[in-house]
Amino acid sequence: MFLNLNHYKLDVYQSARELRIECYKTLSEIPDNEKFNIIDQIWRASTSVVLNITEGCSRKSELERKRYFEIARGSVIELDSCFDIVIDCNYIRRDELTKIENLIKTTFILLSKMLKKD
Repeated sequence: MFLNLNHYKLDVYQSARELRIECYKTLSEIPDNEKFNIIDQIWRASTSVVLNITEGCSRKSELERKRYFEIARGSVIELDSCFDIVIDCNYIRRDELTKIENLIKTTFILLSKMLKKD
């Protein structure tokens, strides 16, 4: 933000930020008794996606960059599983998570493409 670095313009970064915001919005719909369980997990995983993309983009070594992108993609997969739990527990209906579903898919695809780059 303050440094005005190139990664801010990347589609994958923009998608990850939007995913994080949408995840944060849904947290209020999950019961408070899940605060230190699924709520905390969604909070951390959605933030992890954004921060690992940022950190990866700052690395000069391609190997290091890809490692951070792999971690970010792992956090996207973690979010996917978290929302499986949310749906299974009937906290939120699947049809109410369409935007998050699309953002999870988009972010996953974009990160996968970044990992395939030579």
